[in-house]
Amino acid sequence: MPRLSDDAISALRAKLTPEQERIAFHEGTEPPGCSLLNAEKRGGIYHCVVCGEALFSSAAKYESRSGWPSFFEPVSPDAVGTKTDFKLLMPRTEFHCANCGAHGGHVFNDGPPPTGQRWCANGEVLDFRPDQNES
Repeated sequence: MPRLSDDAISALRAKLTPEQERIAFHEGTEPPGCSLLNAEKRGGIYHCVVCGEALFSSAAKYESRSGWPSFFEPVSPDAVGTKTDFKLLMPRTEFHCANCGAHGGHVFNDGPPPTGQRWCANGEVLDFRPDQNES
């Protein structure tokens, strides 16, 4: 359940591109390899493009070779929520922003230590903000 009100979320949604809207609120997926964030190497924080909630740190980012920006953990357990997704018939764990409910991607158990998780994110719904010394 999102922490923001429905009215606040509606106002934020009005500012999204059609592709961001499709991914964030219709549980879409961008094509693999299309996000410029795949190659992002600077230190910083990845925020929800809808509401600005901090979701992932560059310290948890790694190259998964999946075609999507991948992280081994979110910035905090309270930043994201999860639910089971059956769209591909086999159950998968979907994650979303806990603040506004925007769909971010999926979590898999094939990631690196220390968590063994791969938080596979749609770059289109992430807003990367570099550390001040990384601009």
